[in-house]
Amino acid sequence: MFAVFPAGGYSSAVEVRETRAIEKQHRINEQIRITPIRVIAGDGEQLGIIPTEEALNRAREAGLDLVEVAPNEKPPVCRIMDFGKFKYQQKKKLHRTHVHQTKIKEIRLRPKTGEHDIDFKVNQAKGFLQHKDKVIVSVVFRGRELAHIDEGQRVMRTIIEQLDPVGKVDAPPQQMGRRLVCTLSPR
Repeated sequence: MFAVFPAGGYSSAVEVRETRAIEKQHRINEQIRITPIRVIAGDGEQLGIIPTEEALNRAREAGLDLVEVAPNEKPPVCRIMDFGKFKYQQKKKLHRTHVHQTKIKEIRLRPKTGEHDIDFKVNQAKGFLQHKDKVIVSVVFRGRELAHIDEGQRVMRTIIEQLDPVGKVDAPPQQMGRRLVCTLSPR
């Protein structure tokens, strides 16, 4: 679902809803029926309490809109401003509040994993860490590999050394049953 705006651009349904919500919060120009109102000029200067028609005329002379910013006050407060620019800034504020949710990613290896495969997994882990996600590095032992835990620890040390520029060790390598586990977080 797309809406066509006068400028000819396309916008998603979410943006249309956000724009409508901003417009519903503020009455503009002829929608303001209460008189008199307290008016603030575009440069922030207080114009005082004046009739609505006079405020509308001043806004038109300046080529701007009269926007009700505090409807619950007695008398309501209106500001002479560019409403399009105001809507844009409000929409920008809504999107700025988005915060990256940290995810936990896992890299699994075996003690006999080849050098090229280790490098590939390290590059994956670097990408995760640069994207501000935590990484759990697991070396999984199967069967007789449990007799060679030192080989798994060597693989783990290699990975930690290669990830040192982008990640720091949260939990040092620990043996958990058939696994050697280490947690890294972004720097």
